[in-house]
Amino acid sequence: MPSAVAPLLELTNIAKRYPGVTALDGVDFSLLPGEVHCLVGENGAGKSTLMKILAGGQRPDAGEIRLNGEALRLRSPQHAQQCGIGMIYQEFNLAPALSVAENIFLGRAPRRAGLPLIDWRALERNAAALLGKVGIRLDPRKPVRECSVAEQQMIEIAKALALDARVLIMDEPSATLTDSEITTLFALIRDLRARGLGVVYISHRLDEIFAIGDRVTVLRDGRRIGTRPIGEVDRDALIHMMVGRELKDEFPKVVSPRGAELLRVEGLTRRGAFENVSFALHAGEIVGLTGLIGSGRTEVARAIFGADPIDAGRLFLDGKPIAPKSPRDAIAAGIGLLTEDRKQQGLVLGMCVRENITLANLRALPGGWRIRRASERRIAEGHVRDLRIKTPGVEQAAVHLSGGNQQKVVLAKWLFTQSRVLIFDEPTRGIDVGAKVSIYELMNSLVANGAAILMISSELPEVLGMCDRVLVMHEGRLAGELSRAEATQESVMRLATGQPRN
Repeated sequence: MPSAVAPLLELTNIAKRYPGVTALDGVDFSLLPGEVHCLVGENGAGKSTLMKILAGGQRPDAGEIRLNGEALRLRSPQHAQQCGIGMIYQEFNLAPALSVAENIFLGRAPRRAGLPLIDWRALERNAAALLGKVGIRLDPRKPVRECSVAEQQMIEIAKALALDARVLIMDEPSATLTDSEITTLFALIRDLRARGLGVVYISHRLDEIFAIGDRVTVLRDGRRIGTRPIGEVDRDALIHMMVGRELKDEFPKVVSPRGAELLRVEGLTRRGAFENVSFALHAGEIVGLTGLIGSGRTEVARAIFGADPIDAGRLFLDGKPIAPKSPRDAIAAGIGLLTEDRKQQGLVLGMCVRENITLANLRALPGGWRIRRASERRIAEGHVRDLRIKTPGVEQAAVHLSGGNQQKVVLAKWLFTQSRVLIFDEPTRGIDVGAKVSIYELMNSLVANGAAILMISSELPEVLGMCDRVLVMHEGRLAGELSRAEATQESVMRLATGQPRN
């Protein structure tokens, strides 16, 4: 990182307030050319709000932005892009009906010489080149709605690179990526840094902060707690700055007695997605389901939950056959699914926190067909308190919460169903380190009370730290099962990449 150079970017005394909430309170932040400046903090600390202001998506109530020493008053995201500021949002900003190539060059498609027509060959050729830079093989003509969450993340990164920005903001870019994809991402970031770009990197994965960052700034409750060179801070000190307290154990696993079999999956098959998948879940255990992106993990979960049809196989709950044809059937049977895409599938963003929490189990509310709002409010407030959801109140619309707090609302929804079999697909995606511990403790409590959890995760340390057994998928098949004692990063990755177990 260059030393004694003028800042590429400066944010001074930035403030932003919403009704009942101070999101940012006099925050200072700077970025040097050729620097990766990491921004960390708990959910609701103000990280995404600060970056949305920088990307032109929101306007500050006070403060100043300077780029190359010149004051900026950003009017819109398009204006920010014209100034050389690009952002990869935590919540994807893609048009599902358009192709991959159209999304990458949305509003900037190459034209045929002398004609107001799109040059489709050039569009797809340029998109393929950018996808190659981010290390993904993807048909540029494929509709985005048919792409996985991880593929959509890489499309967002390619779209940002297409802007040829001087400042690139990455908000949780690795949340859905595997280790090999993260390695590719970091190589790309190092290349951008070597070319003199400034990169703002936001992540809850602290290992990434130390692997890629030059400096780190910590926000807490909308205020800047401090800025440090990476070499002058360790993991424990960074966590203490973020949460204001010590966390003694990042993965507080409590082993519960293994009880009766709750769910059995036999020969589950969905052509083109997965084939002949069999396993069982017992009361009192957390079972990990992992594998590389595209291995079929999420597809298996959706099939169990009745969201996608199956071509073969059987499901048993408490030893009795079940055949859920829809999520409603699965919920009635006692199965819950926390989806990996909270924005599109986990929440109704226009509804308030109260309505989202009770949505999957309205029959359990007092009052029969007529919902008693006071009772519903008390139930929602209890979950908000227990999960420490940061919101002005249960009447706040879910769309106005931070990504991490939205995830907690989805968790609360499934807790309210009192499901005995819970499938958690990337449960801590976009969740800060302090909130992760709270969720792990909640998982311990659920299995201690007789539930069974199938946890799908791309974070191997999380899988190894919290699971009693690990199921590993490779190209739509179950490649193997590892006990807690057998499961290591090496043994999991060998199965995930199709290598022999030993």
